[in-house]
Amino acid sequence: MEQRMLGQQGLRVSALGLGCMGMSEFYGAYDDATSTSVIHRALDLGVTFIDTADMYGSGHNEILLGKAIKDRRDGLMIATKFGNVRGPNGERLGISGTPAYVKSACEASLKRLGVDVIDLYYQHRVDPLTPIEDTVGAMADLVKAGKVRYLGLSEAAPKTIRRAHAVHPITALQTEYSLWSREPEAEIFPTIRELGIGFVPYSPLGRGFLTGRFASNADLADGDFRKISPRFSEDNIEANRALLHIIETMAKSKRATPAQIALAWVMAQGSDIVPIPGTRRISYLEENLNSMSVSLSTDELATLDTAFPAGVAKGDRYPAAAMGALNL
Repeated sequence: MEQRMLGQQGLRVSALGLGCMGMSEFYGAYDDATSTSVIHRALDLGVTFIDTADMYGSGHNEILLGKAIKDRRDGLMIATKFGNVRGPNGERLGISGTPAYVKSACEASLKRLGVDVIDLYYQHRVDPLTPIEDTVGAMADLVKAGKVRYLGLSEAAPKTIRRAHAVHPITALQTEYSLWSREPEAEIFPTIRELGIGFVPYSPLGRGFLTGRFASNADLADGDFRKISPRFSEDNIEANRALLHIIETMAKSKRATPAQIALAWVMAQGSDIVPIPGTRRISYLEENLNSMSVSLSTDELATLDTAFPAGVAKGDRYPAAAMGALNL
C-alpha cells in the first residue's frame, strides 16, 4: 500500500483511508457484523487510516470501530471528530468548541474507542460562538497530555485555518471534495499548502453519485439522508446524471469502473491528499482500493477538469439548515 504524509508533523498513513460514517447512520440500514468484516478486510489490504466521529450514530460508530480494531491497534491511525453535539436520543443540540467541551468529548471518544490516544483529532464543525484560538488551545492541551497526537479541522474557512494554525500546528483539513465538489481548490488549497497542512477529502465519490449507481431519487433506501439532499432531489439528480457520461466512457476505455476513475482523479490532485471513501461492502472496498492502480494521463485529467468545473453540480451539498455551518 502506498503511504502519504499528512501535514509536516510526522503523520504517515495509507494513501487511501476508510470512512466509517455510513456504518452507523445516514445511509439507511446497517449491520455491525458486516461493517466489522469491512474494517478487517481494509486492514488486511493495508489500510492504516480509519475515520470516524463521535456524532456518527451518537457514539455507535466509535464503539463499533473500537471493537473491530481491539487486537489490531498497532500501526493503525485513528481519526475522530468532536463538535456536533447530540443528546441521549440522538437529537441535534448544536455545535460546541468550548474548551470544557473539547476535553470532555475527547475523554468520551477515548472510552468508546477503547484506546489510550487518538491519532488525529478534528474539530468537526467550527463553533461560531467560541474563538478558534480557545478551541485549538484546548486541543493543544490534549496533545500535551498525550491523549491526542495530531490536530485537524473540518469544513473550516481559510482565515479560521490560519488562526488555528498560529495556536498549534494543524496536520490535516477534512472537507468534502470530489469531481462535483471542487470548491476547495479556489482558496482552501492555496492556504493549506502554504501552511503545510494535509488534505483529507470526504465523500470523494460524491456520496456515491459518481459511481453511477443512482439513476433517480427512488433508488435511495428509506432512511438514507441523501433523499433530502438537494443534489439528489428528483429534478437535480436527473440533471446531474448527464455529468456521468464522461466518467463512464473513460472507465470503459481503461477497463476500470466509474468509481475508480473518480478516485484516481482525486488522488492525482496532489501527494498531500488522502481520500477516505466510505462503504459497507467488501466488494466496494476492494473496488475503491484498486483505484490506486488506475493511472490517468495528462489529457484524461484535463478532460475531467473541463467536464467538471467548480459549481457544475445542480443543488447544494447539504440541506439549507446545514449549509450555514460550513466554511466558518
